This record gives sequence, structure tokens and C-alpha cells, in this order.
Amino acid sequence: MIIDKLENISKYSSIIPESVIEFLKHLAPEADTGHNKIKDGIYANIDIYPPKPYENCKFEAHKKYIDIQMLLSGEEDLEYTPAGGIEIIEEYDDAKDVMFLGSPKIAVDKVHLTPYKFVYIFPHEAHKPQIKISKGLVKKVVVKIPI
Repeated sequence: MIIDKLENISKYSSIIPESVIEFLKHLAPEADTGHNKIKDGIYANIDIYPPKPYENCKFEAHKKYIDIQMLLSGEEDLEYTPAGGIEIIEEYDDAKDVMFLGSPKIAVDKVHLTPYKFVYIFPHEAHKPQIKISKGLVKKVVVKIPI
């Protein structure tokens, strides 16, 4: 997991494609929601939603894509931990590239997401996004980079 501010994203150009860096650097809070094709199988989804109470959030993991998650407005928490050894509670869906996991038996880490702070999530990392910490909606972009 990489956690940083958008202003530093160019420092990761060895692992983040330039097309993604430019896409994220030019996003404003007013960006339209929906699906955005970036380049070479890379895409981004921009959504607005109310974060969920902690007990309604699940750990998830992917196999085919790296995630970059960044808020454009609002705030939420995201927990993360290595995915290995965590019970699978919903089998892997190849079409959606996601599986849902139970509660880890080890301590997890947490990041507080605010606008223009991004997380780079590798497939071996389980993450529990959309954790509500305050009232209001969140606007988030999730970039999917194929492995």
C-alpha cells in the first residue's frame, strides 16, 4: 500500500502510468461521475455515495487490477491488511475482479482519506473502503490498472 498526496504522484512514475498521473492531476471536485477509459485497459470510475457504518463494510481483494483510490470530496476511512490467510466469505467474481473476505485475525491498519490523498492498493492487500466517519457524501475516483 502506498499512501500519499496527489501533489506527489509524479514521484511514483515507475509504477503508475503517466496517463493515470495526468488523469488524476486534472480531476476537479466537479468531475462528472461515471466510467472513464484512460489507456491500455486502464480505466477509472467516479462515484458519489454515502459512506457506510463500519459494520456494513467488508474487506475485499482483487486479482487482476491494482486500485488507486482518491477522494474528490468528503472523507472516509479505509482499513487494509495483507489478504493471505483471511477467510473468503464471497468467492472471487472474475467479471468484477473482486472477492470479499471476513475479519482478519491480525491487527489492521487504517488510513483517513480526504480529498486528493490517494492510496495505491496491490492485489495482495485486502482493503475495507467506504467507512463512515462523518455525515455527508463522498465523491471518489477508483482507477483500475491491469497487472
